[in-house]
Amino acid sequence: MKQILCCHNVMVDFAGFKALQGVDLAIESNEVRFLIGPNGAGKTTILDVICGKTKATEGKVLFHDEVNLCKMPEHKIVEQGIARKFQNPSIFSQLSVFENLELSIKQKRNLSSVLFARMTAETNDEINRVLEQIGLLQCREQQAGSLSHGQKQWLEIGMQLMQKPSLLLLDEPIAGMTGSEREKTGELMHEISATCSVLVVEHDMDFVRRFSKRVTVMHEGRVLCEGTMADVQENEKVQQVYLGRREKAC
Repeated sequence: MKQILCCHNVMVDFAGFKALQGVDLAIESNEVRFLIGPNGAGKTTILDVICGKTKATEGKVLFHDEVNLCKMPEHKIVEQGIARKFQNPSIFSQLSVFENLELSIKQKRNLSSVLFARMTAETNDEINRVLEQIGLLQCREQQAGSLSHGQKQWLEIGMQLMQKPSLLLLDEPIAGMTGSEREKTGELMHEISATCSVLVVEHDMDFVRRFSKRVTVMHEGRVLCEGTMADVQENEKVQQVYLGRREKAC
């Protein structure tokens, strides 16, 4: 399987606090990878580095084996095909579900492009396809602010998918969801992976067990181990630093 993202010896030093201490991480095409670990492990920081929010002190983050993301601003990283959804949904509450996706269409972001963009039949079909994928086709004309919490999370995922990313970063996507919403979100992530790799930070171990194929465990700014959930559960170091702590939120 071809690698889509490769982190090499990534370090982040915040005025003496070493948030990342030489992280090596490789994500394959069409993979759903879960990133777990206790508080302060560096999970969110590595997402911040990948999307350009935080700059690495040392190391490289290579996208498609050749583009070094560490040298690029955030908007250029988005243009490369990396999208990120943060924990709390960020949507346009006063607009309809359809309009939220319409505003998220991948296009030139200069003023004239946004003001004079026209809805084509192809674009309309693409929005409806994404709405169906995220389970909101029947809500297309509904005001986004009236959606349930889980539906808002799916809407924002859909907004990211309108950018046609090849790597989607999800930070605690099931926080605050009901059981049925969590199940649907797990299924959605694997459906998305048919066209886009997905890197997920999550603390809910039941969810990770249910939907993970490969897991990366982080601890104190380093990768502790990788493998299936069964593999990492049997790892003595993981038991000591994470799973042995009664699976506290990370």
